[in-house]
Amino acid sequence: MIAALAYVPRRTALGRAGVAAASAYLAAFAAVAFAFSHPVVLAADAAAVAIAGILAGTGRALAVSLRFAAVLGVLMIVTNAIASQRGDTILVRGPDLPVVGTVNISAEALAEGGILALRVGIVIAAFAVFTAAVDPDRVLRLLRPVARRSALTATLVVRLVPLAAGDHARLRDAAGLRGPAAAPVSRAAMVRRLVAGSLDRSVDAAATLELRGYGSGVPGRSRRAPRSPVDLGFWLAAGAIVAMSVATLVTNAAAYESYPVIQAELGSLGLALALALPALAAAPAIGRGRR
Repeated sequence: MIAALAYVPRRTALGRAGVAAASAYLAAFAAVAFAFSHPVVLAADAAAVAIAGILAGTGRALAVSLRFAAVLGVLMIVTNAIASQRGDTILVRGPDLPVVGTVNISAEALAEGGILALRVGIVIAAFAVFTAAVDPDRVLRLLRPVARRSALTATLVVRLVPLAAGDHARLRDAAGLRGPAAAPVSRAAMVRRLVAGSLDRSVDAAATLELRGYGSGVPGRSRRAPRSPVDLGFWLAAGAIVAMSVATLVTNAAAYESYPVIQAELGSLGLALALALPALAAAPAIGRGRR
């Protein structure tokens, strides 16, 4: 069984694209999530990431990331509503605590928590698509001349996290086959088994890397990978997203403030960016991927 976040070669446009083009394409959506707080722009960015993931054939990775982001988003909304005592529209007047004082829940705090949760969810989904669609070996080959140790660490993380997810699924299935009379396996026991397996795998990975010469000097210049014919579409999409985002930020065409009251303004450039994000997400896969 292959974990949802594991890399699998795919015959989609994103799967055949070069590492640099695919990274720039997905990083552009993450940059929009960090740069804007307007809910319309963030909703369009979330739809764009979903379109990119579906067209890339990474629907399972998107589903896993969305489940994780939903749980994290609820925690962020609740935490922000309780911790942020700001906002003029009080929805719930809480009790008076000795040290904290009166704990009120405002509509502005809930809205700000929702914005933060949506932003984090977009970034998690974009990286899930990247993990499932981009070859980590090619990522290592691209980044090794710049940061050899950091690139190796990032590549190992990208590979070992899906393996840990697969181990958890296999252990859970094995625990379910023990029969109704067996005692249920607790989460603590499952975590101990996963940590023990991960430590054993890390020792084997370190020994393998040592045998392959990663502890020796820097190797000679490697051959550059051939450029994919679909790279241009992804580079153009990433450049268009960045250009429209910068123009929108400069003109303040997608302004949003949660405190002290919710204020949202969407100009023509902000609306154009929101409409263009899903189209730019689909254009490279549809335009070049089917040729």
